[in-house]
Amino acid sequence: MINIRVENEYSKLEKVVLGIAYDFGPPPKINDCYDPKTRLNVINNSHPVEKELTNNLDSFINVLKKYDVEVLRPQNINSTNQIFARDIAFAINDKFILPNIINERKSEQHGISKIISQIDSENIIRLDNEIFIEGGDIVLNNNDIFIGYSNNYDFNKYKVARTNLKAVKFIEEKFPSKNIHSFELKKDDFNAQKNTLHLDCCFQPLGRNHLLIHENSFRNISDLSLLFELFSNEKIIKITDQEMYDLNCNLFSISDDVIVSDIGFTRVNNILKNRGFIVEEINFSKISKLGGLFRCSTLPLKRK
Repeated sequence: MINIRVENEYSKLEKVVLGIAYDFGPPPKINDCYDPKTRLNVINNSHPVEKELTNNLDSFINVLKKYDVEVLRPQNINSTNQIFARDIAFAINDKFILPNIINERKSEQHGISKIISQIDSENIIRLDNEIFIEGGDIVLNNNDIFIGYSNNYDFNKYKVARTNLKAVKFIEEKFPSKNIHSFELKKDDFNAQKNTLHLDCCFQPLGRNHLLIHENSFRNISDLSLLFELFSNEKIIKITDQEMYDLNCNLFSISDDVIVSDIGFTRVNNILKNRGFIVEEINFSKISKLGGLFRCSTLPLKRK
């Protein structure tokens, strides 16, 4: 059996699901793209191929194994993007949550069916049909749960709006002992520079109370004042619009002092190193062309 335990983004990682890129299939047609970054790379004829994607993921798994993390992989589904395991399920404390996701991605959940079968059914939460969440919009920080969401108008308008207000209400009711903080994000189906796909694309708590944040991704300025009350100013690392587009917030913590980052994130990596973090730098540039990065590719099941 798999015992679920995840309370934050940075405690020592023991067990994780890492996405796969096998049998990835050809680039999608432009009208079949469901995020603007993939769409842009299809238009520019720069969509990555399977070998490039698997090489990136192999580099990641080598780092995880270096730190004695048990790595599980989804079962392969032909011609399906199964890289971004974060969104199709997520853990809060000892609960494993299977959310409703967009139709284009529902088949991805079948790839983790064997993993789900090893979890006590009493600890699995399945959502009602009208409650939509993707795991990239759920960020944990011990007693605080941060949720990125879209208002009803945006949720019905944008394909990239993946978490609705009903999801916020659900998390509030299901985890009454937690402090729930919800943030409305800016959305755009066609302009990747103006779109924030998930909360973890613009907001990332790190070990020792540090925070990576891109302020311009938040629709409501008032939300930022709350965050600046929760995290001290000297521990906040602000990233630029270009760095957000490149997904500098979407790093992944193996522990409170070990962070996996892209080798190209020079400024952010140097800041982290200067603050005492061990930064494991790998090339994940091909994965980023699909709109996600390190956190998106992982589904933590157990942290210490």
